[in-house]
Amino acid sequence: MSAIEAGVRAPGSLWRSEIKSTLSLAWPMVLTNLGQTAMTATDVMMMGRLGSETLAAGALGSNLYFMPMIFGLGLMLATSPMMATELGRFRHSVRDVRRTVRQGLWSAIFIAIPIWIFLWNGERILLAMGQDPVLAHQAGIYIHWLQWALLPFYGYIVLRSFISALERPGWALVIVFIAVSANVLLNWMFMFGNLGAPRMGIAGSGLATTISSLLMFIGMALVVTRHRKFRRYHLFGRFWRSDWPRFRALMKLGLPIAGILAFEVTIFNAAAFLMGLINAPSLAAHAIALQIASISFMVPLGLNQSVTVRVGLAYGAGDKDGITRAGWTSYAMGVGFMALTGLTMLLWPRVLISGFIDVHDPVNSQVVSLAVSFLAFAALFQVVDGAQAVGAGMLRGLHDTTVPMIYAAIGYWGIGLPLGALLAFHFGFAGIGIWIGLSTGLAVVAVLLLGRWLRRDRLPAKTGPIVMH
Repeated sequence: MSAIEAGVRAPGSLWRSEIKSTLSLAWPMVLTNLGQTAMTATDVMMMGRLGSETLAAGALGSNLYFMPMIFGLGLMLATSPMMATELGRFRHSVRDVRRTVRQGLWSAIFIAIPIWIFLWNGERILLAMGQDPVLAHQAGIYIHWLQWALLPFYGYIVLRSFISALERPGWALVIVFIAVSANVLLNWMFMFGNLGAPRMGIAGSGLATTISSLLMFIGMALVVTRHRKFRRYHLFGRFWRSDWPRFRALMKLGLPIAGILAFEVTIFNAAAFLMGLINAPSLAAHAIALQIASISFMVPLGLNQSVTVRVGLAYGAGDKDGITRAGWTSYAMGVGFMALTGLTMLLWPRVLISGFIDVHDPVNSQVVSLAVSFLAFAALFQVVDGAQAVGAGMLRGLHDTTVPMIYAAIGYWGIGLPLGALLAFHFGFAGIGIWIGLSTGLAVVAVLLLGRWLRRDRLPAKTGPIVMH
């Protein structure tokens, strides 16, 4: 829509149009995120069938994997606002979009190498953290097979950002659906030795995820090179050609995004490690409650991704009213949805938990009891979790990432984690204390981000990270 067209349309019509555009862009992203989470949930469910000890080891391994992985993911996500802003300025831009994708893929390779080195020493790192040697050994085996999923996953994220910036996210949903189905089959084969595959136990889960991630990247690469809407960009043409100014611009925007994600996700990783210091049942229960909360979080996360594009397009076009509509539309959707999911967690916790462990088996009674308690606190922080997720995406569309990163550091690591550890180990609240700390940290960040958005007109003007040649 042009600025002239926007100016003559009634305000109500503009808001309805924004709601329609947001839903059209967000729902495939939400389902894609749910599909990606379903891969992890499948791993957790099948590990639970191997026993609570295997589940605890898998929780340790996946948490150690996610710590560096999420940092690199932030660098990949910087490609989305860069491309959206460029397309907002020049709707038919090809060269600059292609260069951003290329440098995004370059950054994927650069960041994957040091992360691989780190993860290869996973067992030693877990032992240095004071984790149980048996669990650390099993987690190390799992990580050795899982870590190779990193690079194809990053490549997939860059290509997904490309099609999302063009407001065509549906193909990502198709590819993730295929990958999730493959992951279920491969887990069943390699974990339990079906269809002639070796029985690999927890290692089989890591191998299944790696193969599924590779399929995701290959599928997306085929789409962007074959589909008539995307192939004109020639994304892999002259892949070896450097563009260091754009690479630096990507790093400048992406490092704070990586910091925000790292501060948020690693507080949950740290919580898992603290749970491991309490006992194995607490760790297993935490893994279940967190997985349930993660599934609901995929909706505001999808809105986070879509609002970055919607705000970015309006930002690139210089449309202040469009920025306002795009931001508040997604914010209302995200907070409203999370309020409903929080209510569901409070009313039917055992039904949700039964998807991950047999709630009727007396052997699992302690894990189930703890999971119910943890899920009650997860329900309480659903609203603020949705608010901070969408709020971060709104500001990202304005290329405002450094101050939100500082907010994340303060809320999660300055307040949330210390409070949780203090309640857990000094005041004897154990795992419940850790979840209180998590809830408090999320609330602090949500409030700070909302305040930043309300002051958006006073933010320093940015010329944008696109480097013109």
